[in-house]
Amino acid sequence: MARTALATVFALVAFAANSILCRMALRTASIDPATFTSIRFIAGAVTLCLILLLGSKPLKLRGHWVSALVLNAYAVGFSFSYIDLTAGTGALLLFGAAQIIMIGAGFLAGERINKMIAVGWLVAVAGIIILTAPSVSAPPLLASVEMLAAGIFWGWFSLRGRGSKDPIAENAGIFVCSVPIALAVNLAHLAPIATTTHGIVLAALSGSIASGLGYAAWYTALPKLKAITAANLQLAVPALAALGGALWFSEVITLRLLISAAMVLGGVAVATASRAKQMVTRGA
Repeated sequence: MARTALATVFALVAFAANSILCRMALRTASIDPATFTSIRFIAGAVTLCLILLLGSKPLKLRGHWVSALVLNAYAVGFSFSYIDLTAGTGALLLFGAAQIIMIGAGFLAGERINKMIAVGWLVAVAGIIILTAPSVSAPPLLASVEMLAAGIFWGWFSLRGRGSKDPIAENAGIFVCSVPIALAVNLAHLAPIATTTHGIVLAALSGSIASGLGYAAWYTALPKLKAITAANLQLAVPALAALGGALWFSEVITLRLLISAAMVLGGVAVATASRAKQMVTRGA
């Protein structure tokens, strides 16, 4: 139990750290977003492969090119949007969009949707609309759209990974496949490549610790967590990212962000809890 708790806490902090590290690197122009993404995938691939090599099983990568393309689409939107978004706002848009997509995918797949699921989903959508609606305090529109797109692709990537029998090996393979795609995007990026040692270190930390080790810790904890517990624990990630942004960058947590966060996270929590209860009832 203690091992599961430690792995869970580490994973959630690592996911929030991804937002903080990316924001830290790009807000000071220590590195350009395309290069950040390339180094992140390289570091993540090396870390995950080392985890497999240090284990008792032989190194067998199980990645898929489609998943690698989807993961790259997420990572590009994630990195480019953090030039202008605060850590908390970016994490909320990413998480909210991903969860809304996953709930919507269940509906399209024929899952039964009761009133509470529908209400939760609509409240979460309304929270994102409120956050991004044009006003003086709204986050930049282009950056918001980029992060929402990243959230859609992250939701898609998560859906593709459901039921994986060897998630660490699969993610290692996906990261390896992602490296040449990311490098191609890097070469096609029209803006000049700008890197500093500081930016490279932050990108490597994002890839190795926040992504590689974070994924490994999460997949260690996941089998011991109930579905509803795992889903609700992820609600902490945007809050952790917002707190980190406030502490490290003095980013202001606005009333608008607080209201939107309450709507998005509350709506997702209601929908997720209702769906889990529905599944338990059907199983009974």
